[in-house]
Amino acid sequence: MKLLFYGFRHGHINGLYKLACGSDNIEIAGCIEPDNDARAKAERELGCRFSDLPYDSWLDSDIDTVAIGCAYGDRGEAIIRALRAGKHIIADKPICTSLQQLETISALCREKNLKIACMLDLRYLPQTLAAYDLLTSGRLGQVRNIAFNGQHCIDYPNRPKWYFEPGKHGGTINDLAIHGVDLVRMLTGSEFAHIDAARVWNGYAAYHPDFRDCATFMARLDNGAGVLADVSYSAPSYAFTLPSYWEFRVWCERGMLSFNYKDEHVTMYEEGNPSPQKLTYSGTIAGYMDELATEIKNNTCTVTENVLKSTQTALMIQQQADREWQK
Repeated sequence: MKLLFYGFRHGHINGLYKLACGSDNIEIAGCIEPDNDARAKAERELGCRFSDLPYDSWLDSDIDTVAIGCAYGDRGEAIIRALRAGKHIIADKPICTSLQQLETISALCREKNLKIACMLDLRYLPQTLAAYDLLTSGRLGQVRNIAFNGQHCIDYPNRPKWYFEPGKHGGTINDLAIHGVDLVRMLTGSEFAHIDAARVWNGYAAYHPDFRDCATFMARLDNGAGVLADVSYSAPSYAFTLPSYWEFRVWCERGMLSFNYKDEHVTMYEEGNPSPQKLTYSGTIAGYMDELATEIKNNTCTVTENVLKSTQTALMIQQQADREWQK
């Protein structure tokens, strides 16, 4: 895979760059970052060697895939330009900030038979895969209720400043909840059928009162199961060490399970057994780059269609919350 990196505006892309550097199957053809501060930081932290060649010139070259890491509000257009040039995409989340952009991206992927993957890394955790195996085994019966938390910290000193610029962020639900939405779809095999309520508001970004950093929603799946979620920027600065950081609870006909980002185990509470059981996953774990490479090689569309559907769902919830805010 011959890969171009376009944008280093969020730290997530650093992980992809390091992964690419360590892969025998990926050639980093070049890096582009128009922002001088972001460029200097990536040079300092990652050792990136940047090109002054314009983006469109790179898109006319023999690269086959573009890694997108620019500001959220700029990603949709960058992806559309790459797809029109016949390039595959690997992007940090979210891939875009409007349903109109997503419609164009979806049409181009299908029309040109191009693939798009997203850094939805929660689906590749061992605890996630253990939960998936348990739920798909049928041992606990059908899923009836799901709740998840994904609280982050506002972290003013380290948060990219563009978050608070008009048109650059695109909404807290689209920013964060897509991880949870994607996992709910993966774990249950069901789609979001109805959004019962969605709310965004300002609670913690004291210097930016128009920034809606709090976000909650209630939804139902097509099998009737209910979903409750909170993905607010409400946690203290050590959010990543808290058990509420990407915590999932799934209630089923014959028991429930819980897991979170910090623990590789899944805890199962089974009907008739008062002792909780700890489950682990021991299989091989692929990643988003492995899946993208396989999708391109086999000319399938599973990864692509999943990214498009999870993005569409998150954007629809965001849209409903924004309408509520504007009332």
